[in-house]
Amino acid sequence: MELNKIIRDIPDFPQKGVLFRDITPLLHNPQALRETVDQMCQVLSQFEFDYVVGPESRGFIFGVPVAYAMNKGFIPIRKKGKLPYETLSREYSLEYGTAVLEMHADAIRPGQKVVIVDDLIATGGTSKAIVELIEEAGGQVVNLMYLIELVQLGGREMLKGYDVKTLIQY
Repeated sequence: MELNKIIRDIPDFPQKGVLFRDITPLLHNPQALRETVDQMCQVLSQFEFDYVVGPESRGFIFGVPVAYAMNKGFIPIRKKGKLPYETLSREYSLEYGTAVLEMHADAIRPGQKVVIVDDLIATGGTSKAIVELIEEAGGQVVNLMYLIELVQLGGREMLKGYDVKTLIQY
């Protein structure tokens, strides 16, 4: 199945000059959603890991079914103030300012291996902050898995030294 043909292009969203890659048609299509999760699992089956880590919110969409299918636990990465227990946090840069991501302080024990699953890699800033949180906890990132990579934005360069896999590249 050609997943890239199911993703809808929306010009000038969220602002003029941006071409938004809308995954909602893929999520709406049961076969495409299953194929996406199956392809992610197939790629990740070559790695040994303990947990799937996914950022709020679209990392939850793909990370939880991948964790379920591969019989792994899931670790949520959330925006500041959304987790109820002691957290580790990391501030990172956005296009217009900064944001903070958090993870429960006891989510990963030293030496545990994780994969990060998300819908999209663009500049790599969010992913780099997640990697830093995991490493601060003593974990090891063995792979970063994305549905889409926006190649021209250089996210792989931000994650140099880490194994990055994508299903679709634009």
